[in-house]
Amino acid sequence: MTRYLLVLLVALFVPSAPLLAQDGGPLRIEITEGVIEPLPYAVPDFVADGVSGQEYARQIAEVVASDLNGTGLFRQIPAEAHIARVTSFSSPVQFSDWKAINAQALITGAVSVDGAGRLVVRFRLYDVFAGQEIGQGLQFVGTGEGWRRMAHKVADQVYSRLTGEDPYFDSRVVFVAETGPKDAREKRLAIMDYDGANITYLTGAESLVLAPRFSPTGDRVLYTSYETGHPRIYVLDVASAGRQVLETPGASMSFSPRFAPDGRTVVYSLTQGGNTDLYVMDIASGRSQRLTSAPSIETAPSFSPDGARIVFESDRSGTPQLYIMPASGGEATRISFGQGRYGTPVWSPRGDLVAFTKQSKGRFHIGVMRTDGSEERLLTASFLDEGPTWSPNGRVIMFTRETQGAQGRSGLYSVDITGRNLRPVPTPTGASDPSWSPLQN
Repeated sequence: MTRYLLVLLVALFVPSAPLLAQDGGPLRIEITEGVIEPLPYAVPDFVADGVSGQEYARQIAEVVASDLNGTGLFRQIPAEAHIARVTSFSSPVQFSDWKAINAQALITGAVSVDGAGRLVVRFRLYDVFAGQEIGQGLQFVGTGEGWRRMAHKVADQVYSRLTGEDPYFDSRVVFVAETGPKDAREKRLAIMDYDGANITYLTGAESLVLAPRFSPTGDRVLYTSYETGHPRIYVLDVASAGRQVLETPGASMSFSPRFAPDGRTVVYSLTQGGNTDLYVMDIASGRSQRLTSAPSIETAPSFSPDGARIVFESDRSGTPQLYIMPASGGEATRISFGQGRYGTPVWSPRGDLVAFTKQSKGRFHIGVMRTDGSEERLLTASFLDEGPTWSPNGRVIMFTRETQGAQGRSGLYSVDITGRNLRPVPTPTGASDPSWSPLQN
């Protein structure tokens, strides 16, 4: 896979004074569970410094706007409503023109190609009513084919400065691409930008593949394959598509793998002798250690961000429920107590929440709860929602939704952890089992 050259440079812009909103307070979106009025902003086409930058100027501004609009926290003021026109990146901003159209934030930018043929993207962010710049202007330098990444990085900076949250746009998603009829679907691994762009296929459709999971550094993917006739775990290098099988104890079925935060250990489920338990493996040595020993089914493990605990699914109480235990094994504590069946738990990158799938009264839901089981909230409901994965900043969840009927199709959706802003993620074919990467370097 192509690795884009991308360098972040702090431009020599003078830091601004503290940002003030129209009422004199800091301009900041407070993200709560209540209804949020999107912040109106303007992002004119970036200025093209030279003919060679023209093809990217409009495209980069469009991607920045798409990223921000997609959060549900921002409302773009369309170009036809603009009074002013930005024709020079260095010219003073006429704030009165932007106040007149009620823009609270303004993003300006410039695109050029340097002497080495590299694309250079600069941007500034302004508080319109305070008439001040927010933070420092920045510039990004990279290859022409990496222009979308630079646009995502601009949007990440704007998002973070206006919300106080960590960014997540410059990230990728690995998933299972599905083609063919429902009863004979071909499945292969694919990777894309978080917004559905730049899809690359990592495996062929010769064998069934399931449950891809990114490593903590985003350079490797764990997944389960049935190419030998029974499930086995593989680790794949994203850049080269080279892979190796992880040899597990005995003539057994291994599945549901996930990396530990250190990237050197894998936790997984293994079935032998009719029993399914959790194991951990040191990738370098191939040695496995058994974590659970019970007549029940233990599966879908996920580490806490500090690597100290594991949340998993077990039917030891009679129905699938969620449990947490030390990463070294030992006594497990049940955390799910609502009506229904719980599964596919995933620990938030922030460490404060667990996302899960819940089946109750004939409907499937994506939900979140505190790690002690309190404050359970269901974010979605449909014929079939399952398999949540967290954005790098822990603010958004992506999952699989399948439509009902013989012609039902699987697709990817995302939702904010407040339950707002449910959106489809565009893919050219059916899609399932998403796993969100960390931010790219």
